[in-house]
Amino acid sequence: MPGAVVSHYRILNPLGSGGMGVVYRAEDTTLGRTVALKFLPASAQMDTKGRDRLREEARTASALNHPNICTIYEVGESPEELYIAMEYVEGKPLAEAIRPGGLPIETAMRYARQIASALEHAHARGVVHRDLKPLNIVITPQGEAKILDFGLARRADPAEFDRKTMETVTTQEDGGPVNGTGAGVPGTIPYMAPEQLEGEDASPRTDLWALGVVLYEMLSGQRPFRGGNLYRVCTAILRDEPPPLPPRVPAGLAAVIHRCLEKEPGRQYQRAG
Repeated sequence: MPGAVVSHYRILNPLGSGGMGVVYRAEDTTLGRTVALKFLPASAQMDTKGRDRLREEARTASALNHPNICTIYEVGESPEELYIAMEYVEGKPLAEAIRPGGLPIETAMRYARQIASALEHAHARGVVHRDLKPLNIVITPQGEAKILDFGLARRADPAEFDRKTMETVTTQEDGGPVNGTGAGVPGTIPYMAPEQLEGEDASPRTDLWALGVVLYEMLSGQRPFRGGNLYRVCTAILRDEPPPLPPRVPAGLAAVIHRCLEKEPGRQYQRAG
């Protein structure tokens, strides 16, 4: 693929791959800038209605202008697949920055404030992320958090979602990735709010639940809801209280996180600001 030309983009080198596709660093030969070019996987090659919806969501998300949001430039189509051109962000995923025992409180709070500011900006413009997690947050060399893939998490048929999330599909250890996106789930299960697991649409409130999970993980080094398979993780999200945070976390901050992770939607934070 490196050296290939897709539309007005010249592929330079691969950056990574995941449930939402393969990403390459590329040169925009029209504007002379470096971009990230994401090719959607075969499982996301949708019908005409789905493609139109993706373009509309990308168009809406491309209007977001915030220092902590990765800008989307366009959605295009090569002869074989859909692609998304977006801002190239240098850095590493937050998932790689989180170490055993968690990040320093000051660092975690700086990232959390930036993420919350980005969410407030997006929600005020009608854009919901739907798949906020450490792998979708890049930490730049300057120590800034940037959210990727705003509004682009693929939706699934509710019946398919219910069937697949309740299957025992993995036996990985608690600390390993338990990710529902590969099975067509709209989001990543350990970061999904109870109401999403029960079939409700994502909303600003469910993004804030995911932020609570991310903040808990930044401070403790572990996710709040764990299990050896998807069924157990879903059960923990729906029924269990998260384990206590480390003693070093101030009580006031712990209370904020626990409110983010309230099971009852009416008790959760309703907005990021």
